[in-house]
Amino acid sequence: MVKNPNILPTAHGQIIDNENVYDAKIVLASTALSFDFGEQRIGVAVGEHVLANANPLTTIDNESNEVRFQAISKLINEWQPKLLIVGLPLSLDGAETNVTQLCKKFARRLNGRFNLPVILIDERYSSVEASERLKQTGVKGRAQKTMLDQVAAQTILQSYFDSL
Repeated sequence: MVKNPNILPTAHGQIIDNENVYDAKIVLASTALSFDFGEQRIGVAVGEHVLANANPLTTIDNESNEVRFQAISKLINEWQPKLLIVGLPLSLDGAETNVTQLCKKFARRLNGRFNLPVILIDERYSSVEASERLKQTGVKGRAQKTMLDQVAAQTILQSYFDSL
């Protein structure tokens, strides 16, 4: 039984869609933005459902919610996504943490501010995979810091595309 009718389980994660704007036909022909939420930084990736290919986009490096949502608003205006994907940070055993709760709040705010459906996807190991990808391209150690979050967002978005 679903406790909150606005958070519906899907094959890909939980969907937050308070205004019931999710339309699979429209979404599957559209752009998606993905977010790797962190308390200090948010990585962002972009991809097209038709191509099923995710690309790192940017990192929002600011702790202020005001600044974060201004930057996200610009990205949404530029890319015109019909779906937002947010990586849900869980502990290794799948339990929720304090950051999990902050991330869910972030996802609900995205849905409320931009009236776009948001899917929460388990993101365990996305940062580790992102770090490995960067190492393979020759980016190591401290040099990864500026790109790690956006590559983690790419990993999250690609895992969503791969699950379709």
